[in-house]
Amino acid sequence: MKRHIAAPPDRVFEILADGWTYAAWVVGTAHIRAVDPHWPAAGSRIHHAVGPWPLIIRDSTTLSEVTPGRRLLMRARMWPIGEGDVEFVIEPAPGGIGSEVTMTETVVNGPWRLLGPVTDSLLHARNVATLDRLAALAEHRTAAE
Repeated sequence: MKRHIAAPPDRVFEILADGWTYAAWVVGTAHIRAVDPHWPAAGSRIHHAVGPWPLIIRDSTTLSEVTPGRRLLMRARMWPIGEGDVEFVIEPAPGGIGSEVTMTETVVNGPWRLLGPVTDSLLHARNVATLDRLAALAEHRTAAE
């Protein structure tokens, strides 16, 4: 899915590259427990908690690939539910005003894969909300924050 964000690509990437903001824009993440010091380098992880208390799942997201300023590919884990690959591609918007952010999520392991179209519908709704949150942060965050 693609969304226009009225902020420059470097601002959007800055938020994605700050592991401590992850819970602010990823729908379903309750809080961040730790961020590897070398995040956003490939192989680094964000340690998070997902879900409402007391049903919290403690797991992590690993950065698989990064192209600074342009692309992140992450493996998000939520066991025993499963795990998925989540890719963000950031491009300058046509006309140079803002960014076009494409988010793709694919369930790769676990029981969630068995739900097929139900999973697709749930992920679509969650990802729309995730991109809305990312846009709000990018559009309203000042450089000093």
